[in-house]
Amino acid sequence: MTSHSARAFWNHPAGPKTIFFWAPTMKWGITAANVKDFNRPPELLSVPQQSAVALTGLIWCKYSLDIIPKNYNLLSVNVVMAATGLYQLYRRMRFDGLAGKRKTC
Repeated sequence: MTSHSARAFWNHPAGPKTIFFWAPTMKWGITAANVKDFNRPPELLSVPQQSAVALTGLIWCKYSLDIIPKNYNLLSVNVVMAATGLYQLYRRMRFDGLAGKRKTC
């Protein structure tokens, strides 16, 4: 990275001197924890928690494009957050559906 591009990144309206950089960067930690939970048994997944993760991801995807300055770090973390939350909900619903079928047999 050249000195000019480093300076441009540092002084960008969504650069590391602002909350627009640090908030989505820290939000990646929540997303990483959700990815780590892919190994967790589906019966232990919390539907309210995963619903909140998915919905906050979907809602903030829209707003990350509406705010000024445009914040693609915020957009990307929320796309991944929504995807991981929806995947976890899918795993739980699939488990609940299979568990219901096992009970009726």
